[in-house]
Amino acid sequence: MFEEDQKWRREYNKINFGEKSDYDEITVNRKLSETDSLNLISAKGIILKYGFPGYNLVGSEGSNKFWSIIQHCDDDLAFQKNFLILMDKEVKRNNASASNNAMLRDRVLISEGKKQIYGTQVRYNVELKKSQPFPIEDPDNVDVRRKKVGLSTLSDYLKLFNR
Repeated sequence: MFEEDQKWRREYNKINFGEKSDYDEITVNRKLSETDSLNLISAKGIILKYGFPGYNLVGSEGSNKFWSIIQHCDDDLAFQKNFLILMDKEVKRNNASASNNAMLRDRVLISEGKKQIYGTQVRYNVELKKSQPFPIEDPDNVDVRRKKVGLSTLSDYLKLFNR
């Protein structure tokens, strides 16, 4: 699931950054959508059968990869919100990543039209030719919150997008 997810995201980024891709934009967008839909179905089945895929069940790498799949289940906000509830409990048990939890929380908030807490969700500003975070609640203290969950400063994070 993760490999297919990442394959199409890499191709999407190539096209958006003007790099050569083996696929045209229409194909990449279609495959990305198909992959996300299939992964959503599989993710729901995994959770029903095994529960939350935390470190104790699939290791940190497996848990982090599964979380990445959930991040991309934007077509089912209710599912993401339910996963977040499960993940909140597992973070408290040190059985899931606090930084991944923060990223999913921000993604859900942005999908709901609200301000994010940690500044993890960004968009490209065409006029400024750089990525910027979606609106942040209490932006003056964002780095304090980011540090508490193991994230780098917002300025360092944005450098990853503005290469």
